[in-house]
Amino acid sequence: MDQLDISVIPGDGIGKEIVPATLQVLDTLADLHGGVKFRYQTHPWSCEYYLEHGRMMSEDGIEQLKQTNAIFLGAVGNPQIVPDHISLWGLLIKIRRECEQVINIRPAKFIEGIKSPLAEPNHFDFIVVRENSEGEYSESGGRIHSGKDEIAVQNAIFTRKATERTIRYAFKLAQTRKGRVTSATKSNGIVHSMPFWDGVFNELSAEFPGIETESNHIDALCAFLVSKAHHFDVIVASNLFGDILTDLGAAIMGSIGIAPAANINLTGQYPSMFEPVHGSAPDIVGRGIANPIGQLWTGKMMLDHLGLNELGTLLLRAIEDSIAEGVKTRDIGGSSNTQEVITHINSKILSY
Repeated sequence: MDQLDISVIPGDGIGKEIVPATLQVLDTLADLHGGVKFRYQTHPWSCEYYLEHGRMMSEDGIEQLKQTNAIFLGAVGNPQIVPDHISLWGLLIKIRRECEQVINIRPAKFIEGIKSPLAEPNHFDFIVVRENSEGEYSESGGRIHSGKDEIAVQNAIFTRKATERTIRYAFKLAQTRKGRVTSATKSNGIVHSMPFWDGVFNELSAEFPGIETESNHIDALCAFLVSKAHHFDVIVASNLFGDILTDLGAAIMGSIGIAPAANINLTGQYPSMFEPVHGSAPDIVGRGIANPIGQLWTGKMMLDHLGLNELGTLLLRAIEDSIAEGVKTRDIGGSSNTQEVITHINSKILSY
């Protein structure tokens, strides 16, 4: 039996509730498979940890994570006690950077039983591939002077290496899907980085003659995701543009509480990290009503990454079937609590 070591970081708020609940489902899947077992290494790193230790994670935390096969993250942040720039850069972004998780991928699809705000969702199903290491979120820049003369400079860094690997990943992903890649750009207004991005996209498209390509300016693309979301398959974008598009993708699904994400290390040298898109939701902590779907779908992405695609497919089927049967939390129109959703999805898996 293969044993996979999973670093578990419940984090803050509802993460501490839904992550342990989700592990119940992963264990059910592992038991069914028979050939795999998950060994969890749970870490208490969070804003509360910061208050006690003055840091978001232990000093050797990154080295601990690097010894495992994957990282399963809950929610990070509690601005009431720790500023967001400290919590994010001290944990989430620190892990992304030091484990070289250079690609972020986030799917969005219409799910029967969840009301999309779109009048005609037409069963959309797309995935955003986001550059995850540089771009507009580069740390390059600074502030000088003060008062009326104060200046803030933020440099967007685009390297050919990072741009190529992101766009190439999108093309390869499209080969396994519907065969269309849409590039998010803004070369009519951003005069250096976006024409560079467009040039790399056009160069690489020649390596994939079977893939249909198009390029949309980010503002128009946001509008198209509302007016014709079903048109899209794989969307590739810079760090900032990908961040914007994926929140929009969650919104047209009907709730950010169901959206998953994966931060991918392409070489396998270090673990990849899997996290739901939603926040820590401090307003509902302890009430048992948090939506576990985003964390569960994140688990499906982790299973796929670990080569357990059959289990990942089974999990998503159980999620979709349960929602279609009306077993869902209040935020997406149901009346079930967290554990009731988990229990029902577990029973669906066992019934297949």
